[in-house]
Amino acid sequence: MNTTFIPPLKPLTDEQIEQFREQGFILFKKGMSEDLIEAFNGHVYDIRNQSPMPELAACEESKKYSLRLFNPHKHDSFSRQLMKNAIVRGALEQLMGKEAVCVQSMYFYKEPGSPGQAAHQDYYYIKNDPMTMIAAWIAMEESVDVENGCLWVMPGTHKLGLLPHGAVKNIEEHEHWTEETEGVDTTKQVPVLMEKGDILFFSELLIHSSNKNRSLNRWRRSYVCHYIREDSSVLHREDLRQKYPLY
Repeated sequence: MNTTFIPPLKPLTDEQIEQFREQGFILFKKGMSEDLIEAFNGHVYDIRNQSPMPELAACEESKKYSLRLFNPHKHDSFSRQLMKNAIVRGALEQLMGKEAVCVQSMYFYKEPGSPGQAAHQDYYYIKNDPMTMIAAWIAMEESVDVENGCLWVMPGTHKLGLLPHGAVKNIEEHEHWTEETEGVDTTKQVPVLMEKGDILFFSELLIHSSNKNRSLNRWRRSYVCHYIREDSSVLHREDLRQKYPLY
């Protein structure tokens, strides 16, 4: 069956594109509707609430609402639909100059009391040539703020290139199994406050982190997808080499 190609939207202004080039990130407000976000949150809850849990979501029973759901877009049609969101597709095409493809997705629960991830650059974990990767971080809560563990970014650090990463220094605040950017003053990070449906686009070289969720009863759920330009030819991680188009 023939299908008609639908050109991508152009949701970003020239000013937003310039901000991304200069600062390494942009926040797109209300890129997805609250109804869509609520439906997806319920869907992800249902995935791990099945008995037995499906293979794509398998984990210890005690961690089923805390351990991140890794690469749901590979197995789940609803996750792929959010991955292909028209605003996301259009913004990425504007920022990359060509259509994007998805290589990784993660749904984070981040329940109260859970640690964050120390300052890092995504390229350190997902090396790709040429370097075109951009993350789309979608807020799944009414409020994502300092108390419940929002993202922190260091504007302009995407221009520094890949920096050394070493052992995490504060394991009370951050996951111990990750690594931390070295050689830069990470106290200069600034928080990114978000609302449900907001989308944060950021460069693979932007230094960013999150802190512990210090709220008493608020989660900080998010859906994060990583994209590269469709003509990017080399991904160094074998588990992420399958490309998922957005059209």
